Amino acid sequence: MPPTIQKTDAQWRELLAAKGAEPLAFQVTRQAATERPFTGRYETQWARGVYRCICCDALLFESSTKFDAGCGWPSFHTPADPAAIAEHRDASLGMVRVETVCAQCGAHLGHVFDDGPAPTGLRYCMNSASLQFEAAAPEGDTTP
Repeated sequence: MPPTIQKTDAQWRELLAAKGAEPLAFQVTRQAATERPFTGRYETQWARGVYRCICCDALLFESSTKFDAGCGWPSFHTPADPAAIAEHRDASLGMVRVETVCAQCGAHLGHVFDDGPAPTGLRYCMNSASLQFEAAAPEGDTTP
């Protein structure tokens, strides 16, 4: 099924620039590039909040599902909504993997592997450049 949101490369570049996305964001999300391990801004972040698609703001992961996989990329065991992430067979680079993309806009996110922790046994290995973090409100903050 094609993504709901479709734009030209120029429109994606403009949108990402307007959001202040890192330069690698276009190559990762629109051309399926991969950031180098241990270089992404969210790899060692443990703040409470949610991770959204940098391209369309779709909710992808909650920080409570993030874990240290030691692989060099932010890893999660469960998507916030399984329907938010589409999966495709990826036979590039001489190996077979499962690519993950944003179901709403088709942005390349990373890959999913079956070597994660409970409760799912999955490791959603994501590129920081494809994510946008939204911090949770401080405990006790009732501001709408």
